[in-house]
Amino acid sequence: FQFYVANGKLSLQMYQRSADVFLGVPFNIASYALLLMMVAQVTGLQPGEFIHTLGDAHLYSNHLEQARLQLTREEKPLPFLRMNPEVKDLFDFKYEDFSIEGYEPHPAIKAEVAV
Repeated sequence: FQFYVANGKLSLQMYQRSADVFLGVPFNIASYALLLMMVAQVTGLQPGEFIHTLGDAHLYSNHLEQARLQLTREEKPLPFLRMNPEVKDLFDFKYEDFSIEGYEPHPAIKAEVAV
């Protein structure tokens, strides 16, 4: 991954060599977006864009029905991440320093990890 700064905003671009689109990619998006927010805070910058480039993007055959179900769902408003503004060092963050507001998830869609 690579960070870059433009106009006072910190952006992060990540290349993922192999991407399990149904199970892995959503987790990767959340993880790297969180990293971007954390690094932006401790560097005094505003968070910019998270750009995610996929190499071998794949949807496993045992996830097809779950993916079809996901595509039928209506979008909901995005939640908001709050972080403790007192944290000034990346390695000082603790679980308690984060809260998510306005998260209204759909029911979970279960899928087995493909091996």
